[in-house]
Amino acid sequence: MSELLRLEMAGWESLCDGSGDDFYGRIMTDDGVMVIADGTVLDRDAVVESLRDAPAWSTYEISDERVVSLGADAAALVYTGKASRPGDEAPFTAAMSSVYVKVSGEWRLALYQQTPSSVAEPGAGR
Repeated sequence: MSELLRLEMAGWESLCDGSGDDFYGRIMTDDGVMVIADGTVLDRDAVVESLRDAPAWSTYEISDERVVSLGADAAALVYTGKASRPGDEAPFTAAMSSVYVKVSGEWRLALYQQTPSSVAEPGAGR
């Protein structure tokens, strides 16, 4: 798990320092995709383009992480992610999963998915 968690944290660091386009351009497989919170599916080129001028995150937190083995050369890292940008009223919180595959001995990101967490208001659903 530590190797995949280090990669995931490096991705978040790149999103904080503004180098996400370079990082994900290198780490994603050629046919890799991201499914982001609003349901949009982005291929690798669209990910790189979308991150080129994206506002940087100022903080992030990874918790409840676990690895699901998908075979000898593939694994999914599943976790709760929380991130904030300057001026955010509340942090973005989501269940996140990253599927990594080994390509020429290196872990590469094939699929990333995020499902926003909804925090119910007191009394909601009654």
